[in-house]
Amino acid sequence: MLKKEDQKHYLGHRSRLKERLRRDSRALADYEVLELLVSYANPRRDAKPLAKALLARFGSLRGVYQANPAELLAVEGANAGLESFWTLWREFLARLGEQDVAERVQVDSPEVVANLARERLGALAGEEFWVLLVDAGNRVMGWERLSQGGANQSPVSPRDVVALALRRQAAGIVLVHNHPSGETRPSPADQEVTRLVGMAAHGVNLKVLDHVIVAGKKWSSLKKLGMM
Repeated sequence: MLKKEDQKHYLGHRSRLKERLRRDSRALADYEVLELLVSYANPRRDAKPLAKALLARFGSLRGVYQANPAELLAVEGANAGLESFWTLWREFLARLGEQDVAERVQVDSPEVVANLARERLGALAGEEFWVLLVDAGNRVMGWERLSQGGANQSPVSPRDVVALALRRQAAGIVLVHNHPSGETRPSPADQEVTRLVGMAAHGVNLKVLDHVIVAGKKWSSLKKLGMM
């Protein structure tokens, strides 16, 4: 348990950090930015040791952000409060990226899809398969998860993809999934599922516009690569 003198020390330090943040947020070091974030998860503890331990363990702010709950909790000083805060932080950023759904943005390039998907899928430890639904003008109608899998595969049925599109009365779809490995190059399995979905969609006059793969902040497009 911290002594009263120690509490005064870290609370004073935190106040000075917040003042520096207000004056010039870019002047803070990475560990100081992380320290302030961590302090909101557990305001009654000195956050500096944990912030430095997280950076040492994961190498960068991005590495800390992308860490899964089990990895976070393995760091000395981390607790359930930090895990909940991280989950909330990532959900907030994911929903910012998904504003395109609410705003019915037109899908006119794979970048639009990648920007939508990266915050939701890019940092996941397991693979997920999503479908972006568009109307006849290629405006976003919906964004739905079809399956969740392990680190290497998220099984999806072409029949389920087409059924979802028909149920939502979509004119077209974009297939989207993540590669937890960090490699965005489409695998033979990715190309095969794209082919099978395309065949199933053709029979009901449904357009398959693209298949986008995200990994961290990186992405690739099968259409852009000439694979569909």
